[in-house]
Amino acid sequence: MSTAGNLVFGSTTEGQILALAANTGKPLWRFQAGGPARGNPMSYALDGKQHIAVAMGNALYILGLP
Repeated sequence: MSTAGNLVFGSTTEGQILALAANTGKPLWRFQAGGPARGNPMSYALDGKQHIAVAMGNALYILGLP
């Protein structure tokens, strides 16, 4: 999933959630969620702040963006 803020988010079957710079592909951060990806990341806004939601293993991870 890509955002207007020049970010690309993805998840892997090895349990990684990752963010990349859209223009360079450079990894910005990774998070080991401990379970395989169950779907694609999604984005939503709440109170003017962007969030990313990813289903990993038996959990739903919600990540807030600055």
